[in-house]
Amino acid sequence: MKKRPHVVILGAGASCAAIPNGDKNGKKISAMNGFIEKLGLSELLSKITLSTDSNNLEDIYMELDGRSNREKDCEEVKSELEQKIFKYMTEYEIPDSPTIYDNLILSLTEKDLIATFNWDPLLVQAYCRVMQYTKNLPFLVYLHGNVAVGYCEQDNAIGNIGGRCKCGKLLRPLKLLYPIKKKNYNDNIAIAKSWKELQNNLHRAYMVTIFGYSAPQSDIEAIAKLKSAWGTADKRNLEEIEIIDIREEDEVIESWKDFIHTHHYSYHTDFFTSTLGKFPRRSCEATFDRLMNCRFLDGSKGFTKGMTFDDIVNKIAPLLDEEEEKKLTGEMLSKLY
Repeated sequence: MKKRPHVVILGAGASCAAIPNGDKNGKKISAMNGFIEKLGLSELLSKITLSTDSNNLEDIYMELDGRSNREKDCEEVKSELEQKIFKYMTEYEIPDSPTIYDNLILSLTEKDLIATFNWDPLLVQAYCRVMQYTKNLPFLVYLHGNVAVGYCEQDNAIGNIGGRCKCGKLLRPLKLLYPIKKKNYNDNIAIAKSWKELQNNLHRAYMVTIFGYSAPQSDIEAIAKLKSAWGTADKRNLEEIEIIDIREEDEVIESWKDFIHTHHYSYHTDFFTSTLGKFPRRSCEATFDRLMNCRFLDGSKGFTKGMTFDDIVNKIAPLLDEEEEKKLTGEMLSKLY
């Protein structure tokens, strides 16, 4: 159990939590509601008459997509909307001080996986800078594409946009999957590869953390893929689901009830109260010891808000040392802080 993956699934709420005061230049990030207004796209949408009165990008895009085959003006507005979203997202820069994404990445190891639905480059930027502290980091996959990630179809390779594949070709931008009611995740090779990686890890996972992802009913295909990999809740009687979300607990649990076995879940409104925050790099070990070995664990020695990078590195230094010591032997990791 302890050596099985911890899978983290990120939605828009995670990026909002990562830069609550804006990015390096003060630019705020938004969930789907109000996204159109924040992008300043009202003028673009004024070129057509929408049936929906929603300000949710998901609702607006679905209408545009549905009408674009028969209405040229809708097709043009949809294409321009896609271009503006891509450009808008590429402009985000991570703040110089540590964000929750830096903490999150350093709270996991190479046996674990982070799967993100987000287009913004903040997670990738955080990953690049924490690599200076350790290479024992989780694998990242991009379920709806990402503006910071490129792909080489010839070698089936993913890397940072602007970089080159081993064949010498520049990595081409990933296509972003925009909100439509039924997405075909197999149409794009790179995105299909990301989903396969997530499903493989989700099938084997001991813990799953869902951070800021509301499981929208409109994304039928995504939920179906997650359910297929996880299986039925009654078969997951030892595994744990952890949810980090600012919505009310009852609403959140209702969203994920098909994944949760009875009481095998925890709910948090803050990353730092989660297992990842309290027991960085040892989340599965700590959870198994607490629940199965009935050990009382001191969760006050993990990550806390306002830590500098020096604070974070000093905190995880003993854990990194133990990982190096036991890498060759495969012995169980025992340090929890």
